[in-house]
Amino acid sequence: MWTFVGKRANKQWLWLALNPINRQIIAFHIGSRSSKDAQVFYEKIPAVFKGNTGFFSDYWQAYITTFEKENHFGVGKDSGLTAYIERFNGTLRQRVARLVRKSLSFSKSLENHIGAIKYFICNYNLEIKALHY
Repeated sequence: MWTFVGKRANKQWLWLALNPINRQIIAFHIGSRSSKDAQVFYEKIPAVFKGNTGFFSDYWQAYITTFEKENHFGVGKDSGLTAYIERFNGTLRQRVARLVRKSLSFSKSLENHIGAIKYFICNYNLEIKALHY
């Protein structure tokens, strides 16, 4: 999912990892779509999820080079295996005004942009947790 800070030319990519069991976001990173940022994102994923967990993503090369081959599966949207994260992307765009593509609400600084997204994700995770108990 891409967003921008300051102006459309300054694209920032939002990397997300979602636990499909409880639909909580377990890690996120904002940066470019490079292999370097993929590595930073992978390091943010808690160790408990890296051992026996399968990661499903699109076929972007940065995922292939960063994630362990036996735990990473490139899939298309038609497989249905990315449905939870695609639904979360829609929710995120609806509820965080600065992520709407054609909006007057946008972040002027990267720190504020990350803070707004982090605030929403933390609140979302708490709501999801409350619904499951």
